[in-house]
Amino acid sequence: MTTVENDAEVIVVGAGPGGSATAYHLARHGVRVLLLEKTEFPREKVCGDGLTPRAVRQLIRMGVDTSTEAGWLHNRGLRVIGGGVRLELDWPDLASFPNYGLVRTRLDFDDLLARRAVAAGAKLCTNVNVTGPVLDGDGRVVGVEAETGPEKEPATFRAPLVVAADGVSGRLPLALGLAKREDRPIGVAVRRYYRCPAKHDDDYLESWLELRSKGSDALLPGYGWIFGLGDGRVNVGLGVLNSSAAFGKTNYRRLLTDWLANTPEEWGMTDETNAEGPILGAALPMGFNRVPHYTRGVMLVGDSGGMVNPFNGEGIAYAMESGELAAEIAVQALARPAGAERERALRAYPTELKARFGGYYRLGGVFVKLIGRPEVMRAATRYGLPHPMLMRFVLKLLANLTDPRGGDATDRVINAMTKVAPTV
Repeated sequence: MTTVENDAEVIVVGAGPGGSATAYHLARHGVRVLLLEKTEFPREKVCGDGLTPRAVRQLIRMGVDTSTEAGWLHNRGLRVIGGGVRLELDWPDLASFPNYGLVRTRLDFDDLLARRAVAAGAKLCTNVNVTGPVLDGDGRVVGVEAETGPEKEPATFRAPLVVAADGVSGRLPLALGLAKREDRPIGVAVRRYYRCPAKHDDDYLESWLELRSKGSDALLPGYGWIFGLGDGRVNVGLGVLNSSAAFGKTNYRRLLTDWLANTPEEWGMTDETNAEGPILGAALPMGFNRVPHYTRGVMLVGDSGGMVNPFNGEGIAYAMESGELAAEIAVQALARPAGAERERALRAYPTELKARFGGYYRLGGVFVKLIGRPEVMRAATRYGLPHPMLMRFVLKLLANLTDPRGGDATDRVINAMTKVAPTV
């Protein structure tokens, strides 16, 4: 079924943070955008729910009110626990980024961003499950096939440009033969909500570099987090990278409960009656593990293009940044005639992504391999954590928070490292 009302200049598949950011910035420039989402809002997503200043900057660029009055819990920085050390590191004071992070559950976070896209002029269609691309005679994507509504009625949506923001599953890129690269890092994370009045309004994001089960000194694989939500609950989870010997060979849900059994009893995270919902898991596609990011009329945004930061597992900021970049380039491309001129403009998207993040992600890949070795992780924790100045440098590196111009010495060092590293 093809109708005029389904036609658009750009179709965005997936209304997560990347898709909604893409649709918002396109619509703001007057582009007719169709935003297709397979579920209904509000809906849950597996996530840590913590946002660094890099993500906050993107929210501000979308005109989102990030005040506490609007339901956001602010945080001052990162608390790191490991090697017998408890270190609180404030977010750096920079010209390029705000000096606070945020926490909000994905249950209404994604809904909020989708509504921002609609307010800017995008058309949102929910309960639309995209099943594959529509190809022209030259093999270029000119739309998508989908199943709509509870009856899964077939539908066809057409546009000269499609943005795949369909998450880690990447069904649309896969249909075009774009498989994940096995030589790039990937992680698995699990998380659960607990009622925890003792920690629910924490003004630091808390990261555990060493995990142990109760009554044992042996290290469990992975790293953990505890993020207060400000509503009496915490988001608790852990992640394991594919550089770890335990990757793919571990019951991650059992791993989480083993770790939590070692937390203080007054936190209440050892009591099943305090748990809200099951333990849920998801993959973390990192370091551009699906490329190319533009081909045959399709641009990849966020997790669909494997854009999770290998250093810290952050995906939302990069999904939103790539969405804004994709929108900027699409606007310029659509102003050109279809054909070679437009394709030349669209090919600037992967080039610019590599320029922004390629070197940084390459360093992240090295980092992932190093921390996958227990002896390296133990040494880094033992000798690095006691030195606050070094850890402030590490925080900037891991969170990718530097001023590109006019920054301090640590900014200049990190920026130089990412520039000299080969792009992925």
